[in-house]
Amino acid sequence: MNNQANLPGSRAALALEFPMSVGVYDAYADAQRAVDHLSDHEFPVENCMIVGTDLKQVERVTGRLTTGRVAVGGMLSGLWLGLFIGLVFAVFGTGETLPVVLSTALFGALFGLIWALVGYAATRGRRDFTSVSQVVATKYEVLVEHKLAQRGRELLAQMPGGPSPYTG
Repeated sequence: MNNQANLPGSRAALALEFPMSVGVYDAYADAQRAVDHLSDHEFPVENCMIVGTDLKQVERVTGRLTTGRVAVGGMLSGLWLGLFIGLVFAVFGTGETLPVVLSTALFGALFGLIWALVGYAATRGRRDFTSVSQVVATKYEVLVEHKLAQRGRELLAQMPGGPSPYTG
């Protein structure tokens, strides 16, 4: 038997043997409140999971991407990398610190500028915007081991002030 099977962060720690649903909620906070209610009533919550279901990807467009923005972003990114490399050379080198740091920072900025513009030109304008994206769940299901499902449903039915769970 593997001793690491149920350590937090391991794959086995995220699995239940025969999970059954005791409630489905529209908000993660409601699912958390349901598990907290189970815990308050001495339910063995180590046999519970909250699973986000009905996943969707949301992308928020944050701005227009122009050649100028690409150039500035690439230059700044290269500048930081060059500065870091220059500092490493300065710490471990025997030469003068300032010329080494400045020259690697400038070389990094130039390299970052060229690399970013070449990459942008390669897209041929197919994606002229910046964005951030995230995968989100639209429902949250509380699952418990099958042998505890009935008790869990009974406890959640008695939950005061909370939404009544519905199973899908």
